[in-house]
Amino acid sequence: MLRLFAAVEIPPEAAEELTSRMRDLPGARWQASEKLHVTLRFFGEVREDCAADLDAELARVVCRPFELALRGVGVFGEGSEARAVWAGVEESEPLKVLAGRCESAARRAGLKADKRAWRPHVTMAYLKAPEPERVAGWLGTHALLRTPPFRVTWFGLWSSTLHPDGSRYDLEREYPLS
Repeated sequence: MLRLFAAVEIPPEAAEELTSRMRDLPGARWQASEKLHVTLRFFGEVREDCAADLDAELARVVCRPFELALRGVGVFGEGSEARAVWAGVEESEPLKVLAGRCESAARRAGLKADKRAWRPHVTMAYLKAPEPERVAGWLGTHALLRTPPFRVTWFGLWSSTLHPDGSRYDLEREYPLS
């Protein structure tokens, strides 16, 4: 079984903007810059034969390159139950279309529909025992985050391996946009 997801990688210049803000939040396990991405579709645990079908279907996805920018920050969970801080993604119709086509590819490959609402974001850190006041302060300090637009010319299929100190992501395949 492979744990898979499709995503758009955050380029180094935008990742640098995010990593410059990764501080001053006790209990945060910050993501390394090479792990920063916008998930298009989390597929979960997939059998290897189904993964091959998924790869073939994702290779058929057609979408034009587009511009994307990150804007604002937020948190999943509330108060002492906060579990992750994230950077937001500016409204992008092409990104929505690409995510929808990844969902359709998953369905054609035999995977069940994702029942969770898709909410584009970049996870910056996972939180352990957060102090609500510190989380609120960090969010306020970084609320005006905005990156210059960057060009999205491909998306990828990543595998995720769980480890005690966090997940390791490996790019399995790139799919160019044209």
